[in-house]
Amino acid sequence: MTRALLVALAASFAFAACAGNSANPVTYGSAQSATQLHHRSSQVIQHVIVLIQENRSFDDFFATFPGADGATKGKMKGTHGDKVFKLHEANLVEPCDFGHSYNGFTKDYDGGKMDGFGEESVGPQCTGLAKRRPYQYVNPSQIAPYWDIAEQYVLADHMFQTQGSGSYTAHQDLIRGGTTIDASQVQSMVDDPTATPWGCDAPPNTTVALLKWQSGKLVRGTGPFPCTNAFPSSGSYYPTLRDLLDAKSVSWKYYSPPVKNGVGKYWNAFDTIASVRYGPEWGTNVTTSEPFEKGIFNDISAGTLPAVSWVIPDDGNSDHPGVASDRGPSWIASVVNAVGESSYWDSTAVIVVWDDWGGFYDHEPPPFADHWGGLGFRVPMLLVSAYAKLGTGSQGGYISHTQYEFGSILRFIEDTFNLGTLNTTDKRATSIADSFDFLQQPRTFTAIPSSYSRVYFARQRESYRPVDTQ
Repeated sequence: MTRALLVALAASFAFAACAGNSANPVTYGSAQSATQLHHRSSQVIQHVIVLIQENRSFDDFFATFPGADGATKGKMKGTHGDKVFKLHEANLVEPCDFGHSYNGFTKDYDGGKMDGFGEESVGPQCTGLAKRRPYQYVNPSQIAPYWDIAEQYVLADHMFQTQGSGSYTAHQDLIRGGTTIDASQVQSMVDDPTATPWGCDAPPNTTVALLKWQSGKLVRGTGPFPCTNAFPSSGSYYPTLRDLLDAKSVSWKYYSPPVKNGVGKYWNAFDTIASVRYGPEWGTNVTTSEPFEKGIFNDISAGTLPAVSWVIPDDGNSDHPGVASDRGPSWIASVVNAVGESSYWDSTAVIVVWDDWGGFYDHEPPPFADHWGGLGFRVPMLLVSAYAKLGTGSQGGYISHTQYEFGSILRFIEDTFNLGTLNTTDKRATSIADSFDFLQQPRTFTAIPSSYSRVYFARQRESYRPVDTQ
């Protein structure tokens, strides 16, 4: 995308002032500092773990975190104009699974007014429209491990989804930085395939929706079968980080949950990548059977942790709304503690990110629009490392106000392992490297307390449920 197009799109994107409790400015990394950080990260970071949680906006988890750009009031569209009211404190276990499709994104966004969240659907567990239910923030005591991590390490309060859509494209974005399927990069997958599993294992006649950039606007259309073999030119221009990692012989692994009636296939970003699904890396680099979650613990303990890991949790450990479970924060704490208490601590960066906003209210409008349906809404991101930048908080926590997107994670991985670039959103994104200080002495690890222990998760039986259906 050209700079002129980005400027034009940004100028046409209407924004509205939203209620927040911080006036901290968004900052951007300089080219010089990025080069220096790239060099230093390559010297000390040998392992990157990306832990991917589900369906939460930044305000839903960190609205009241001191110093962060959170909101305690929200706007909702009414018959006679917007209504402003306080966000209500809620339980982590949310019974409603709010809509979060591309149509839901545009509805919530409402031309920059950020007032349409009450018009979301609520899933089969609830009835009617969402109304005030998404206008909430979770009681901090119920997500104490996340707040403990933020108080000690890094909380990013301007991480935006790559695309305003749901989990299928979000997970593609986290291995690729975009979902364009044509060489001209004007056709981008959006929302979910029409049948499950999501990928090459889908039934015949399954399709995926497209956003097409035509005559200066986005148009919905029907796309191909959700497998790169069915993309134009057999997906030759649909590379993922796997291609860059393999080219440099850098080890990687994608820990994916097993699911009945399609073990490991329903919820697996690499099932869309034909060269992986039908190649020797399926079942080895991509885990598709029990015990997938125990695998990350086993690899840490055995000293066989790959250089790059993506970890997808079991449904009950994912923070997903509509699931009667509070185990998500403990699950993350257990993985962080496993790393912190191992020989990997001084050489590992752990990234915790939520894949989409899940229909929950967030006050911060996306900073610009592109012709792929993004940027989407803010989601939380936590960074844990011996080299996490020290802040001014009582425990040394640092709040990054830098504008990030999922491509920022990819760029950090690319720079750290000298992989080159995918030339998707990783090219424009600011690396998360500015949230680290690679010149500081490695920080001593302090365990993150949690309600459920690593032993609990090591013994946990798989639910065999898909992590998400949207």
